[in-house]
Amino acid sequence: MQKFLFTPLFRLLLLTIVFAGLFASCGSRQNLVYFSDLPDTVAYKVAMGEVEEPTVQPNDVLRIMVNSLNPETNRLFNTGTIQSVEESRYSTSSEGNVGQQGYLVNADGFISFPVLGQVQVEGLTRDQVRQKMVTLVSEYVKDPIINVRFTNFRVTVVGEVRNPSTFQVPTERINIIEALGLAGDMTEFGKRDNVLLIREIDGERTMVRLNLNDKDALNSPYFYLRQNDVIYVEPSRYRDPSGDRALRIVTAVFAGLTTLGLFLQRIL
Repeated sequence: MQKFLFTPLFRLLLLTIVFAGLFASCGSRQNLVYFSDLPDTVAYKVAMGEVEEPTVQPNDVLRIMVNSLNPETNRLFNTGTIQSVEESRYSTSSEGNVGQQGYLVNADGFISFPVLGQVQVEGLTRDQVRQKMVTLVSEYVKDPIINVRFTNFRVTVVGEVRNPSTFQVPTERINIIEALGLAGDMTEFGKRDNVLLIREIDGERTMVRLNLNDKDALNSPYFYLRQNDVIYVEPSRYRDPSGDRALRIVTAVFAGLTTLGLFLQRIL
């Protein structure tokens, strides 16, 4: 048996297994570097395109706070039916008023605001909503200060990332790289050159594929995300379980033969 371990046939078998393992592992190599086509310089500068502000869409939830010199007036405008956003989504009430937790934009693009009644906000940016509310509230209050925020500005990252989840964005401004960072970045099997972005706006669903190996993605109008965007990272073809299983089998056979050879050398 010991003689067999050193025969050309046995050595050929070992070399075949080793090369098979090497080729299997090399086959899984891919470009894991973001923006890998950036020039190798100290600094690469490019003019930033205009970042389009997110606009209010149906089912958005806005937190609107009115402040003035009159505390009673503040309480009047900031009082509403306090209920959770989830309850309001399934409520049969048409008002969509969720009070301190926010005002739900109904299917027609309106919120129900104390004193003012129905206010149309769909299609407006956050600052445009603020300006509109200042104009409307000024009919009742002198020099009101109004703050408007999205309470449902969140993005979802799923697929080949380490921590797939839905993330609340307090700053209301986030790009796709930051979103992937929240999800723990892609795994080694994620396709960086074909990331799918799903966006719903104005009753339409848009699906865009971004190549994050390409520096041009930095100037894409989809580089900065909007509320409720979904990012899906596809697995590469090397994630195929059959390929992984073949690699594991080759590795196991090689390890077994090596162990057997060492064992036989000691006992023979």
